[in-house]
Amino acid sequence: MTATRTARERARAELTQEIKDEARRQLADVGAHGLSLRAVARELGMVSSALYRYFPSRDRLLTDLIVDAYNAIGEAAENADPGEGEPRDRWLAIWQATRDWARAHPHEYALIYGSPIPGYQAPQDTVAPASRVALALVKVLTHTELRAVGDVPPELRAQAETLTKALGIVAGPETVARLLMAWTQLFGAISFDLFGQYVGSVDPADAFFAHSARRMAEFVGL
Repeated sequence: MTATRTARERARAELTQEIKDEARRQLADVGAHGLSLRAVARELGMVSSALYRYFPSRDRLLTDLIVDAYNAIGEAAENADPGEGEPRDRWLAIWQATRDWARAHPHEYALIYGSPIPGYQAPQDTVAPASRVALALVKVLTHTELRAVGDVPPELRAQAETLTKALGIVAGPETVARLLMAWTQLFGAISFDLFGQYVGSVDPADAFFAHSARRMAEFVGL
């Protein structure tokens, strides 16, 4: 009985992965807004009713793809950090690895950092995976003596303190505020690159991205 149940679980996991792989392929063709469970089922030779046993809705499938993408880019950022050595070098490695993943997986990146998907509301279980890149950067700062970076206005201080508690980190409000600005710069630079916004200015954007990473390291106090 146990062996049979294990085989069934394994078969279910394999088919779930096939469904997600086909959905990712379709993202490249039609984008997230055009993703259809019926189309995925058709390409896999399944009837729609069978696929609904794995993903009861398009939004459930999208959520799984979004969580997978956040975890993948987060894992790339975490794996790039050796955990020791010069903090600035660790910071730059995380930035570069994040960009490298995005360039290697542009459609998955667009799913999580592109235009909002009409009619889709991301559930709470996407929040933790979405935080992994930021937390990798926080890890570099946590045990590093940072240069003094000033203070923040009261309303931002309150927001920064709330975020600090939510993330379970130890950092001053100004450090948190500057980290948020650097995090915005990181994904803004990647998005501008992938979505063609640098064409005619700093294209290719390799040198500009590297320069931004160094300046943001200085900005947060490294």
